[in-house]
Amino acid sequence: MSPIAYTATIIAVAVVLFVWNKLPVVFVAMLTALALWASGVLTLGQALGGFGDPAVIFIASLFVVSSGLEVTGVTAWAGQLLIRGAGEESRTRLLLLTMALVSLLTALISVNGAVAALLPVVVVIAVRLRRSSSQLLMPLVFSAHAGSMLALTGTPVNVLVSEAGIDAGVGGFGFFEFALAGIPLLAGTMAIIILFGKQLLPERNGATMPADFSRHAKTLVEQYGLASGIYQMRVRASSPYVGKAASAFDLSGHPGLQLVAIQEGETAGPLRRPAIAEGDHFILRGEPDVAAAYAADMHLAFRDDKANGQGEETLFNRSSGLAEVVIPPRSGLIGQAVFPGMVTESGDLIVLAVQRAGAGISPGSATKEAGGNVLQAGDTMLLQGTWKALDVHLNDPDVLVVNSPELVRRQAVPMGPGARQAVVILIAMVLLLATGIVPPAVAGLLAAGAIILSGIMSVEQAYRAVGWTTVILVGAMMPLSTAMVETGAAKLMAEHLVNLVGDAGPVALLAGLFVLTAIMGQLISNTATALIVIPIGVAAATAMGISPRPVLMSTAVAAAGAFLTPIATPTNLMVMGPGGYAFNDYWKLGLPLLIWFFVVSVFIVPLIWRF
Repeated sequence: MSPIAYTATIIAVAVVLFVWNKLPVVFVAMLTALALWASGVLTLGQALGGFGDPAVIFIASLFVVSSGLEVTGVTAWAGQLLIRGAGEESRTRLLLLTMALVSLLTALISVNGAVAALLPVVVVIAVRLRRSSSQLLMPLVFSAHAGSMLALTGTPVNVLVSEAGIDAGVGGFGFFEFALAGIPLLAGTMAIIILFGKQLLPERNGATMPADFSRHAKTLVEQYGLASGIYQMRVRASSPYVGKAASAFDLSGHPGLQLVAIQEGETAGPLRRPAIAEGDHFILRGEPDVAAAYAADMHLAFRDDKANGQGEETLFNRSSGLAEVVIPPRSGLIGQAVFPGMVTESGDLIVLAVQRAGAGISPGSATKEAGGNVLQAGDTMLLQGTWKALDVHLNDPDVLVVNSPELVRRQAVPMGPGARQAVVILIAMVLLLATGIVPPAVAGLLAAGAIILSGIMSVEQAYRAVGWTTVILVGAMMPLSTAMVETGAAKLMAEHLVNLVGDAGPVALLAGLFVLTAIMGQLISNTATALIVIPIGVAAATAMGISPRPVLMSTAVAAAGAFLTPIATPTNLMVMGPGGYAFNDYWKLGLPLLIWFFVVSVFIVPLIWRF
């Protein structure tokens, strides 16, 4: 068999296996790369070269950046804004806002960057509104493809066709000139998704959808009886407690008021200094009039009037959070006495409440003086501390964490610690991508490195943040592009098609080039497809005596229409897991969109850029 025949056979088998959906997609992708080497079509370096491709590195770095935005609560904040703007009931408004946002972002930083940044936001919205993620994620990606035609920086293909116009002597395309085709593309895409998306998309979620933690704090404080009567008071400079030890704290003259915790003002963690200082906080529980009288007597200020008396906001905020833990069998804590208000052995966490079989022990009923409550297997404790302390100290094998503090913080704490740094890093990356000062892979690596160096994420967290399934899929499938070019299969297909339709007129030429570009674009990258089709299209236009400009713009539109398979683009693969999509889910919505792209490419483009 010739190299072209080997390549065609491998592609056909890979597509059948993807559609069959019985083998893991990563396994099929790796088999494809190895088959190209085993058949002699590619060298081993070429077959595995996709894993070192800058695009793969860029995608991996984007996972770290998007996770950094999620960890700091930026995505939770963006999700709240989208929900607030769209409302919880309006599917149409939610989709319109999501598609408009991703398309505008795509125009500036590319499809991969925009989808990676908004993917966790949309997943959070799906969880919070109890909607199927499959109904939101494919519209996100497909509208990003349409948005890539709004500006020169939307996709590398736009740059390629502009440079090809200059080389052909007809001039390049302006930065926003692409929007003349992009706006109709985006408008039609939005209309098709709004009108037919619900019927054409499946109703399912990804296998690893996060739980909804938007009301997590409220649930915990209600369960442990801390929902009201909780006050956080700041120590003023004139307070008699300034300079005194924590043991000097006295509530004997104020019955009905209990001390929950003393926090350092700088860290929001338990007091570790020998003396109380101005700016430290007392967390107290009791009746509002008693608390107000005590604050006046001791020169204490309510830290936040809005949170006054509300346990949810007082105990759970940007600085500190809550975690519920269970005492497992054989835990080293069994038999130890604990009481609400005590500080754990690490000195970083506070025990707010203890429950046994759902029955709570309120502050004051199990005190240090009374010997506390002796822990048994199955008891639950509510702990409070800084988010960093919760992350560090709850890996203890003596306790089982009910819900990971990190997952809770990502959803429930908008614009938390590190949010400003994360936003600055994102803006810097966007500027680097928009200006093209450095290659996209370099911009992504710099941003990911800044996320780690700023302390937003550790190296281990960054490793866990990368979607390795997507990275391996993209890297393993990239050699297909190399094989198509190296064997001459792509060029042979293109030349035959141009010979077939070239004599039927310029509109037929656009139609033929669109079909070729669209078919190839479902199997290999649209950039590789454009590199193959552009020179053939320009040569055909010159031979027919027509301007290459409509041919080039038509090719750009066709290259953007990569809707029919998950392997068509990295972003199609990125949403496959979170959306719970199968291989054959893509074409159902993708085909109507591709037909619209065909209409724009073949009939609308020549009206704007004349032959």
